[in-house]
Amino acid sequence: MAKRDPEKTARNKIIDELTAKLQGMEAEVLKKTRIDSVHSLHGKIGGKFADYIDIKNEVITSADHFISSWLQGYEKRVLEMRDYPDSPECETFKLLQKYKVFKEYLLVFLERTYLRNYEALSKLRPAIEDSEIWIGQENASYGLLITPRFPNDKWENDKSEIRHFDKKYWTIGHVLKTGLVVPDEFEIMTFPTVDDYLKFFKNVIVRNSGSAYEKPIAQHYIDYVKGHENPESVPLLIPEFRYDGLLKKHKYRLDFTIIQSDTLNKVGFELSPWSSHGHLAKTASLTNKEINEMAKDNFEKEMRKHRDFFKKHGVFVMIYTDTELADTKAIFEDMKKYLEPKTAGKQLKFHIMEDFFKKDLLKK
Repeated sequence: MAKRDPEKTARNKIIDELTAKLQGMEAEVLKKTRIDSVHSLHGKIGGKFADYIDIKNEVITSADHFISSWLQGYEKRVLEMRDYPDSPECETFKLLQKYKVFKEYLLVFLERTYLRNYEALSKLRPAIEDSEIWIGQENASYGLLITPRFPNDKWENDKSEIRHFDKKYWTIGHVLKTGLVVPDEFEIMTFPTVDDYLKFFKNVIVRNSGSAYEKPIAQHYIDYVKGHENPESVPLLIPEFRYDGLLKKHKYRLDFTIIQSDTLNKVGFELSPWSSHGHLAKTASLTNKEINEMAKDNFEKEMRKHRDFFKKHGVFVMIYTDTELADTKAIFEDMKKYLEPKTAGKQLKFHIMEDFFKKDLLKK
Protein backbone atom coordinates (compact mmCIF):
# COMPACT_ATOMS: atom_id res chain seq x y z
CA MET A 1 0.00 0.00 0.00
CA ALA A 2 1.40 3.41 -1.00
CA LYS A 3 2.32 5.77 1.80
CA ARG A 4 0.32 8.95 2.21
CA ASP A 5 1.87 12.09 0.83
CA PRO A 6 2.90 14.05 3.94
CA GLU A 7 2.74 17.35 2.03
CA LYS A 8 -0.85 16.69 1.00
CA THR A 9 -1.77 15.55 4.51
CA ALA A 10 -0.33 18.75 6.00
CA ARG A 11 -2.10 20.84 3.37
CA ASN A 12 -5.45 19.19 4.10
CA LYS A 13 -4.98 19.90 7.80
CA ILE A 14 -4.48 23.61 7.06
CA ILE A 15 -7.52 23.60 4.76
CA ASP A 16 -9.65 22.15 7.59
CA GLU A 17 -8.36 24.83 9.96
CA LEU A 18 -9.17 27.59 7.46
CA THR A 19 -12.65 26.14 6.90
CA ALA A 20 -13.31 26.22 10.64
CA LYS A 21 -12.09 29.82 10.75
CA LEU A 22 -14.45 30.80 7.91
CA GLN A 23 -17.39 29.09 9.61
CA GLY A 24 -16.63 31.10 12.74
CA MET A 25 -16.94 34.37 10.78
CA GLU A 26 -19.85 33.46 8.48
CA ALA A 27 -22.73 34.68 10.65
CA GLU A 28 -21.19 38.11 11.28
CA VAL A 29 -20.23 38.58 7.61
CA LEU A 30 -23.73 37.66 6.38
CA LYS A 31 -25.36 39.91 8.97
CA LYS A 32 -23.26 42.98 8.12
CA THR A 33 -23.21 42.59 4.35
CA ARG A 34 -26.87 41.44 4.19
CA ILE A 35 -25.87 38.79 1.67
CA ASP A 36 -28.54 36.10 1.92
CA SER A 37 -26.43 32.91 2.03
CA VAL A 38 -22.93 31.49 2.23
CA HIS A 39 -23.38 30.18 -1.29
CA SER A 40 -24.10 33.70 -2.59
CA LEU A 41 -21.23 35.09 -0.54
CA HIS A 42 -18.75 32.66 -2.08
CA GLY A 43 -20.14 33.35 -5.52
CA LYS A 44 -19.30 37.03 -5.11
CA ILE A 45 -15.69 36.54 -4.00
CA GLY A 46 -14.67 33.18 -5.38
CA GLY A 47 -16.75 32.26 -8.36
CA LYS A 48 -14.61 34.13 -10.86
CA PHE A 49 -11.03 33.72 -9.68
CA ALA A 50 -10.13 32.17 -13.06
CA ASP A 51 -11.32 35.44 -14.66
CA TYR A 52 -8.96 37.49 -12.49
CA ILE A 53 -5.88 35.26 -12.88
CA ASP A 54 -4.41 33.70 -16.01
CA ILE A 55 -4.35 30.22 -14.47
CA LYS A 56 -3.65 28.51 -17.80
CA ASN A 57 -0.26 30.15 -18.14
CA GLU A 58 0.70 31.63 -14.78
CA VAL A 59 2.40 29.43 -12.19
CA ILE A 60 1.19 30.45 -8.71
CA THR A 61 3.92 29.62 -6.21
CA SER A 62 2.28 30.49 -2.89
CA ALA A 63 -0.91 31.69 -1.21
CA ASP A 64 0.67 35.17 -1.16
CA HIS A 65 1.20 35.02 -4.90
CA PHE A 66 -2.37 33.83 -5.47
CA ILE A 67 -3.90 36.58 -3.31
CA SER A 68 -1.72 39.26 -4.92
CA SER A 69 -2.68 38.08 -8.42
CA TRP A 70 -6.36 37.91 -7.44
CA LEU A 71 -6.28 41.46 -6.09
CA GLN A 72 -4.64 42.75 -9.27
CA GLY A 73 -7.25 41.04 -11.43
CA TYR A 74 -10.07 42.20 -9.17
CA GLU A 75 -8.83 45.80 -9.24
CA LYS A 76 -8.74 45.73 -13.03
CA ARG A 77 -12.30 44.39 -13.14
CA VAL A 78 -13.65 47.01 -10.69
CA LEU A 79 -12.03 49.79 -12.74
CA GLU A 80 -13.66 48.41 -15.87
CA MET A 81 -17.08 48.40 -14.15
CA ARG A 82 -16.98 51.69 -12.23
CA ASP A 83 -19.39 53.30 -14.70
CA TYR A 84 -21.87 50.73 -13.37
CA PRO A 85 -21.83 51.32 -9.59
CA ASP A 86 -24.62 48.81 -9.04
CA SER A 87 -22.67 45.99 -10.70
CA PRO A 88 -21.84 42.95 -8.48
CA GLU A 89 -18.11 43.78 -8.59
CA CYS A 90 -18.58 47.37 -7.44
CA GLU A 91 -21.18 46.50 -4.80
CA THR A 92 -18.90 43.83 -3.36
CA PHE A 93 -15.93 46.23 -3.37
CA LYS A 94 -17.96 48.77 -1.34
CA LEU A 95 -18.82 46.09 1.22
CA LEU A 96 -15.17 45.03 1.48
CA GLN A 97 -14.15 48.64 2.06
CA LYS A 98 -16.79 49.08 4.77
CA TYR A 99 -16.48 45.89 6.84
CA LYS A 100 -13.18 44.70 8.28
CA VAL A 101 -14.59 41.25 9.03
CA PHE A 102 -15.47 40.82 5.34
CA LYS A 103 -11.86 41.66 4.36
CA GLU A 104 -10.61 39.12 6.90
CA TYR A 105 -13.02 36.56 5.52
CA LEU A 106 -11.83 37.22 1.96
CA LEU A 107 -8.18 36.74 2.93
CA VAL A 108 -8.87 33.38 4.57
CA PHE A 109 -11.17 32.31 1.74
CA LEU A 110 -8.55 33.05 -0.92
CA GLU A 111 -5.84 31.23 1.01
CA ARG A 112 -8.10 28.17 1.26
CA THR A 113 -8.96 28.42 -2.44
CA TYR A 114 -5.26 28.35 -3.30
CA LEU A 115 -4.53 25.36 -1.08
CA ARG A 116 -7.50 23.45 -2.49
CA ASN A 117 -6.16 24.01 -6.00
CA TYR A 118 -2.49 23.90 -5.06
CA GLU A 119 -1.30 21.13 -7.37
CA ALA A 120 -2.91 22.62 -10.47
CA LEU A 121 -1.93 26.22 -9.71
CA SER A 122 1.64 25.77 -8.48
CA LYS A 123 2.92 23.34 -11.07
CA LEU A 124 5.69 24.71 -13.23
CA ARG A 125 5.35 23.17 -16.69
CA PRO A 126 8.36 22.39 -18.87
CA ALA A 127 8.78 24.03 -22.26
CA ILE A 128 7.93 21.76 -25.18
CA GLU A 129 11.61 21.34 -26.06
CA ASP A 130 12.33 20.22 -22.48
CA SER A 131 9.42 17.80 -22.19
CA GLU A 132 11.34 14.65 -23.10
CA ILE A 133 14.68 13.26 -21.97
CA TRP A 134 16.84 10.40 -23.21
CA ILE A 135 19.24 8.42 -21.07
CA GLY A 136 21.76 5.62 -21.44
CA GLN A 137 24.42 4.40 -23.84
CA GLU A 138 24.06 4.76 -27.63
CA ASN A 139 22.66 1.28 -28.25
CA ALA A 140 20.89 0.97 -24.91
CA SER A 141 19.02 4.25 -24.52
CA TYR A 142 15.55 4.93 -23.14
CA GLY A 143 13.23 7.92 -23.25
CA LEU A 144 11.15 9.52 -20.52
CA LEU A 145 8.28 11.61 -21.87
CA ILE A 146 5.33 13.25 -20.12
CA THR A 147 2.43 12.22 -22.35
CA PRO A 148 4.04 9.68 -24.74
CA ARG A 149 2.47 8.61 -27.99
CA PHE A 150 3.89 6.86 -31.09
CA PRO A 151 2.62 8.37 -34.37
CA ASN A 152 4.62 7.71 -37.54
CA ASP A 153 6.88 5.24 -35.72
CA LYS A 154 8.42 7.95 -33.55
CA TRP A 155 7.90 8.84 -29.90
CA GLU A 156 6.56 12.29 -29.05
CA ASN A 157 4.50 14.03 -26.39
CA ASP A 158 0.82 14.78 -26.75
CA LYS A 159 1.45 18.49 -26.22
CA SER A 160 -2.18 19.31 -25.44
CA GLU A 161 -2.13 17.04 -22.39
CA ILE A 162 1.21 17.99 -20.80
CA ARG A 163 -0.28 20.53 -18.38
CA HIS A 164 -2.85 17.97 -17.19
CA PHE A 165 -0.19 15.45 -16.13
CA ASP A 166 -1.04 14.51 -12.55
CA LYS A 167 2.42 13.56 -11.25
CA LYS A 168 5.34 15.81 -10.38
CA TYR A 169 7.55 16.04 -13.44
CA TRP A 170 10.79 14.01 -13.55
CA THR A 171 10.13 12.14 -10.29
CA ILE A 172 9.83 8.48 -9.35
CA GLY A 173 6.05 8.90 -9.64
CA HIS A 174 6.49 10.24 -13.17
CA VAL A 175 8.42 7.19 -14.40
CA LEU A 176 5.98 4.81 -12.69
CA LYS A 177 3.10 6.45 -14.57
CA THR A 178 4.65 6.67 -18.05
CA GLY A 179 7.40 4.05 -18.08
CA LEU A 180 10.50 4.41 -20.26
CA VAL A 181 10.07 4.20 -24.02
CA VAL A 182 12.36 2.34 -26.39
CA PRO A 183 13.58 4.48 -29.33
CA ASP A 184 11.92 3.81 -32.70
CA GLU A 185 9.86 0.92 -31.32
CA PHE A 186 6.36 0.80 -29.92
CA GLU A 187 7.63 -0.64 -26.68
CA ILE A 188 7.54 0.71 -23.13
CA MET A 189 9.47 -0.52 -20.10
CA THR A 190 6.91 -0.38 -17.27
CA PHE A 191 7.54 -0.39 -13.53
CA PRO A 192 4.62 -1.45 -11.31
CA THR A 193 6.41 -0.49 -8.08
CA VAL A 194 9.14 1.81 -6.83
CA ASP A 195 11.35 -1.22 -6.18
CA ASP A 196 10.93 -2.38 -9.78
CA TYR A 197 12.21 0.94 -11.09
CA LEU A 198 15.11 1.10 -8.63
CA LYS A 199 16.29 -2.36 -9.69
CA PHE A 200 16.23 -1.29 -13.35
CA PHE A 201 18.03 1.96 -12.49
CA LYS A 202 20.83 0.12 -10.70
CA ASN A 203 21.19 -3.12 -12.64
CA VAL A 204 20.61 -1.85 -16.18
CA ILE A 205 21.31 1.87 -16.61
CA VAL A 206 24.04 2.41 -14.00
CA ARG A 207 25.63 -1.01 -14.50
CA ASN A 208 26.02 -0.39 -18.25
CA SER A 209 28.01 2.77 -17.58
CA GLY A 210 30.85 0.69 -16.12
CA SER A 211 31.77 3.45 -13.65
CA ALA A 212 33.14 2.32 -10.31
CA TYR A 213 31.89 5.54 -8.73
CA GLU A 214 28.36 5.60 -10.12
CA LYS A 215 27.45 2.28 -8.49
CA PRO A 216 27.88 3.33 -4.82
CA ILE A 217 26.20 6.68 -5.50
CA ALA A 218 23.29 4.82 -7.09
CA GLN A 219 23.01 2.70 -3.94
CA HIS A 220 22.98 5.79 -1.71
CA TYR A 221 20.10 7.11 -3.84
CA ILE A 222 18.21 3.81 -3.61
CA ASP A 223 18.55 3.80 0.19
CA TYR A 224 17.34 7.41 0.29
CA VAL A 225 14.26 6.67 -1.84
CA LYS A 226 13.35 3.56 0.15
CA GLY A 227 13.55 5.50 3.41
CA HIS A 228 11.56 8.48 2.13
CA GLU A 229 8.06 9.24 3.45
CA ASN A 230 6.75 9.61 -0.09
CA PRO A 231 9.11 7.84 -2.54
CA GLU A 232 7.07 8.80 -5.62
CA SER A 233 7.70 12.50 -4.96
CA VAL A 234 11.49 12.11 -5.06
CA PRO A 235 13.15 13.57 -8.18
CA LEU A 236 14.90 11.07 -10.41
CA LEU A 237 18.65 10.74 -10.18
CA ILE A 238 19.15 10.52 -13.94
CA PRO A 239 22.22 8.58 -15.08
CA GLU A 240 23.86 9.15 -18.47
CA PHE A 241 21.57 12.02 -19.47
CA ARG A 242 21.83 12.41 -23.28
CA TYR A 243 21.58 16.17 -23.69
CA ASP A 244 21.47 15.95 -27.48
CA GLY A 245 18.69 13.40 -27.41
CA LEU A 246 19.04 10.51 -29.83
CA LEU A 247 21.76 11.96 -32.05
CA LYS A 248 24.18 9.17 -32.96
CA LYS A 249 27.23 11.36 -32.55
CA HIS A 250 26.41 12.36 -29.00
CA LYS A 251 29.08 14.78 -27.91
CA TYR A 252 28.49 14.81 -24.14
CA ARG A 253 26.71 12.96 -21.36
CA LEU A 254 26.75 13.82 -17.67
CA ASP A 255 27.17 11.03 -15.13
CA PHE A 256 24.12 12.12 -13.14
CA THR A 257 21.51 14.86 -13.47
CA ILE A 258 18.66 15.99 -11.23
CA ILE A 259 15.74 18.05 -12.51
CA GLN A 260 14.07 19.70 -9.53
CA SER A 261 10.34 19.11 -9.81
CA ASP A 262 9.32 22.41 -8.19
CA THR A 263 11.61 24.70 -10.24
CA LEU A 264 12.58 22.47 -13.23
CA ASN A 265 16.17 23.62 -12.72
CA LYS A 266 18.76 21.10 -13.91
CA VAL A 267 21.85 20.25 -11.87
CA GLY A 268 24.54 17.96 -13.29
CA PHE A 269 27.10 15.88 -11.42
CA GLU A 270 30.32 14.97 -13.24
CA LEU A 271 32.62 12.33 -11.77
CA SER A 272 36.07 13.17 -13.13
CA PRO A 273 38.83 10.83 -11.95
CA TRP A 274 42.31 11.63 -13.23
CA SER A 275 42.59 8.20 -14.82
CA SER A 276 39.89 8.97 -17.40
CA HIS A 277 39.78 12.77 -17.56
CA GLY A 278 43.36 13.94 -17.17
CA HIS A 279 45.86 11.11 -17.46
CA LEU A 280 48.36 11.43 -20.30
CA ALA A 281 49.58 8.16 -21.82
CA LYS A 282 52.72 7.43 -23.89
CA THR A 283 54.62 10.52 -22.86
CA ALA A 284 58.09 8.96 -22.59
CA SER A 285 59.22 10.27 -25.99
CA LEU A 286 57.62 13.71 -25.58
CA THR A 287 59.24 16.95 -24.47
CA ASN A 288 57.93 18.89 -21.48
CA LYS A 289 56.48 21.44 -23.89
CA GLU A 290 54.59 18.75 -25.79
CA ILE A 291 53.29 17.19 -22.55
CA ASN A 292 52.12 20.58 -21.33
CA GLU A 293 50.34 21.19 -24.64
CA MET A 294 48.54 17.83 -24.32
CA ALA A 295 47.55 18.63 -20.73
CA LYS A 296 46.34 22.06 -21.80
CA ASP A 297 44.23 20.54 -24.60
CA ASN A 298 42.66 18.06 -22.14
CA PHE A 299 41.89 20.80 -19.65
CA GLU A 300 40.37 23.10 -22.27
CA LYS A 301 38.24 20.23 -23.63
CA GLU A 302 36.83 19.56 -20.13
CA MET A 303 36.11 23.24 -19.49
CA ARG A 304 34.51 23.66 -22.94
CA LYS A 305 32.32 20.67 -22.19
CA HIS A 306 31.00 22.23 -18.98
CA ARG A 307 30.50 25.65 -20.56
CA ASP A 308 28.44 23.98 -23.27
CA PHE A 309 26.26 22.27 -20.67
CA PHE A 310 25.44 25.64 -19.16
CA LYS A 311 25.22 27.76 -22.33
CA LYS A 312 23.29 25.29 -24.46
CA HIS A 313 21.25 23.37 -21.89
CA GLY A 314 21.12 25.67 -18.85
CA VAL A 315 22.72 23.03 -16.63
CA PHE A 316 24.91 23.95 -13.68
CA VAL A 317 27.51 21.20 -13.25
CA MET A 318 29.22 20.12 -10.03
CA ILE A 319 32.57 18.41 -10.75
CA TYR A 320 34.16 15.82 -8.46
CA THR A 321 37.79 14.76 -8.83
CA ASP A 322 39.79 12.01 -7.12
CA THR A 323 39.89 13.61 -3.67
CA GLU A 324 36.07 13.94 -3.51
CA LEU A 325 35.47 10.61 -5.22
CA ALA A 326 37.08 8.84 -2.27
CA ASP A 327 33.87 9.62 -0.30
CA THR A 328 30.79 8.90 -2.41
CA LYS A 329 28.54 9.37 0.63
CA ALA A 330 29.63 13.01 0.85
CA ILE A 331 28.89 13.45 -2.86
CA PHE A 332 25.40 12.09 -2.33
CA GLU A 333 24.90 14.54 0.54
CA ASP A 334 25.43 17.29 -2.06
CA MET A 335 22.87 15.62 -4.32
CA LYS A 336 20.30 15.41 -1.52
CA LYS A 337 20.05 19.20 -1.42
CA TYR A 338 18.51 19.05 -4.89
CA LEU A 339 16.24 16.09 -4.12
CA GLU A 340 14.33 17.94 -1.41
CA PRO A 341 11.68 20.60 -2.17
CA LYS A 342 12.02 24.24 -1.27
CA THR A 343 10.08 25.57 1.72
CA ALA A 344 6.84 27.47 1.20
CA GLY A 345 6.73 31.26 1.26
CA LYS A 346 5.56 33.37 4.18
CA GLN A 347 1.90 34.22 4.65
CA LEU A 348 0.58 37.50 3.33
CA LYS A 349 0.22 40.11 6.06
CA PHE A 350 -3.21 41.58 6.69
CA HIS A 351 -2.00 45.16 6.28
CA ILE A 352 -1.57 44.50 2.54
CA MET A 353 -5.30 43.84 2.36
CA GLU A 354 -5.99 46.95 4.43
CA ASP A 355 -3.95 49.12 2.05
CA PHE A 356 -5.63 47.63 -1.01
CA PHE A 357 -9.16 48.46 0.12
CA LYS A 358 -8.19 52.01 0.98
CA LYS A 359 -7.92 52.67 -2.75
CA ASP A 360 -10.76 54.73 -4.13
CA LEU A 361 -11.21 52.66 -7.26
CA LEU A 362 -14.78 53.81 -7.84
CA LYS A 363 -13.87 57.49 -8.06
CA LYS A 364 -12.99 58.80 -11.53
